[in-house]
Amino acid sequence: MLNFKEIKEIIKLIDDSSIDEFTYESEEAKVQLKKTAARANQHVVYNNASEIQALPKQPAAESLEQPKKEVHLPKEESEQKTENLHKITSPMVGTFYAAPNPDADPYVTIGSKVKENTVVCIVEAMKLFNEIEAEVKGEIVDILVENGQLVEYGQPLFLVKPE
Repeated sequence: MLNFKEIKEIIKLIDDSSIDEFTYESEEAKVQLKKTAARANQHVVYNNASEIQALPKQPAAESLEQPKKEVHLPKEESEQKTENLHKITSPMVGTFYAAPNPDADPYVTIGSKVKENTVVCIVEAMKLFNEIEAEVKGEIVDILVENGQLVEYGQPLFLVKPE
């Protein structure tokens, strides 16, 4: 069975290549990736526990995603505020969880100090709960998604002010 890092690498390689379709089958699983001409308008969906497909996004009205937090700042001010911040991004498509279980406190909150290996959240995909680490030493300055929200590959989850 492919592990998470291998699947992530395959997705990146396919995304960066001219290959439009990729299928991998083993005794335990089948992974199928397809690209359309509008590559920027894609996301990965899970058809069942052993198959992945990249398909065009549905119109916003049909989407099951919760509304995203929006900050309306002038472009220059927005760029200046995030210019020196590290973005912790989702390494996969899945569901964002801020805590290890519904009754527990969140891993981090705004103002929390983190180290490179500090777990900041979980992204659940195909019944696998993947701990996401901070990747950088610093302070959490913003949490960009809500608990239980669906997230996409590469979507920013946190902003960290590096030390």
